[in-house]
Amino acid sequence: MENFTHFDKNGNAIMVDVSQKEETLREAIAKGSIVVSREVIKKIKYGTMEKGDVLGVARVAGIMAAKKTFELIPMCHVLLLTKCSIEFRIIEETNTIEAECLVRTKGKTGVEMEALTGVSTALLTIYDMCKAVDKSMVIKEMYLEKKTGGKSGEYRREEN
Repeated sequence: MENFTHFDKNGNAIMVDVSQKEETLREAIAKGSIVVSREVIKKIKYGTMEKGDVLGVARVAGIMAAKKTFELIPMCHVLLLTKCSIEFRIIEETNTIEAECLVRTKGKTGVEMEALTGVSTALLTIYDMCKAVDKSMVIKEMYLEKKTGGKSGEYRREEN
């Protein structure tokens, strides 16, 4: 088990010790989408959803979740995020809402999980706020688009 960073010599799950790592600027972008009904798209676009500003609430929820990733994913470190933003794009032709979460820090470990947690929570919040109108919504295509910083350097997702 010595070759695995998240296990001790007895096979117990541990948090990786990053105390000897150098602090670098780290950034991650995660993306995802939710397919909704035409009625949901219209209600979001015109601000007529009964629960209020769907994308505004989803944005705040995603940012809050990114900041609490260490409380949700057992081996994630507590990170001081220096930036977190969530952007949405409505694609009316396919009744799709795309979400993108950007997270940045200067630290000893990356922010990929924070970006993924942010985008997933934003999409779940859209579902929650719109489920009275459409329970058939589908969350899909959630992925890490890009990450920079750290020992492994830059990663950019290639289209399949």
